[in-house]
Amino acid sequence: MHVNRFWPLVLAVLFTCGNSVNSPAFAASKDKDKQAKTKVVIKSTKKPKSVRVTVTRSTEPAAPARPSLASALGMRGQHDELNLKSSVAMVVNQDTKEVYFEKNPSVSLPIASITKLMTAMVVLDSKLPLDESLVINSEDVNSYRSSRLAGGTVLTREEALLLALMSSENRAAYTLGRNYPGGMKAFIDAMNRKAKELGMDHSHFADPTGLLSENVASAEDLTRMLSAAYQYKVIREFSTWPDLTMVIAKRPQKFLNTNRLVRAGDMNIGLQKTGFINAAGKCLVMQARVNNTPLLLVFLDSVGTQSRFADAVRVRDWYERIPSGTPPIRRLM
Repeated sequence: MHVNRFWPLVLAVLFTCGNSVNSPAFAASKDKDKQAKTKVVIKSTKKPKSVRVTVTRSTEPAAPARPSLASALGMRGQHDELNLKSSVAMVVNQDTKEVYFEKNPSVSLPIASITKLMTAMVVLDSKLPLDESLVINSEDVNSYRSSRLAGGTVLTREEALLLALMSSENRAAYTLGRNYPGGMKAFIDAMNRKAKELGMDHSHFADPTGLLSENVASAEDLTRMLSAAYQYKVIREFSTWPDLTMVIAKRPQKFLNTNRLVRAGDMNIGLQKTGFINAAGKCLVMQARVNNTPLLLVFLDSVGTQSRFADAVRVRDWYERIPSGTPPIRRLM
């Protein structure tokens, strides 16, 4: 009777002891599984860690850009009455050739893509058909590494001219020179002949793109080139075209860069061209009407991309304030 009453208690005690005996083995088994899982996690984190170390190890500082020629000559940062940020500047009345402002006007400096105004004039003077198809070949490709005009691209001479002026496309400018009668050498000779005809006595051209620092001119010479380029209707239209799709309706929009057209403070701009290489700094030439007067504006070696346009606005504001009848500094010969 007593045995029957207490057998459930005995069984319970035995069951509890059995669990106590098995618990360490079970816990050990769980620890082993946990350790095995932990090892897998550690292995998986080693690889990304090694990648991060490899990435952060490259701490070599970037090589500083070479200074512009104007900077090397000590012209950068020179003070002037208009507080311009350009090392060279000039303001000339297009009609009378009267000079109203000048800053280092006689120094010949690299002019970068402003060169393309001369390129366009030589192309148009040649009377070559604007609808003739040109092909971007390996020579054009080698002229400039980065371009939206891939080798094999077919475009008309007019389209190449537009891209050279509006988007400052170097391969387009190069192929214009290469397809000139007599080839590139004849084209460069024609550029220098044209410069001499315009009285650009302190200028020299070595290629049609402006990538070579040997393309140099003084601010005074650039006012002559700018005035001459303004006489070409195609150059005026292509350098300030408001909607490029009107001209190249069949061309992909990626070939074009309408941001090249910068309205400097709502100025009435008739023609403009920008340029940049390290040797030249940021450059801008512009024909604009201020106080109903056509002005030729030149800014070379500006400190920043926007500062050259800010300089144009400073000149506009200054010219609008000068009293009527203010005598010019001198007149260009």
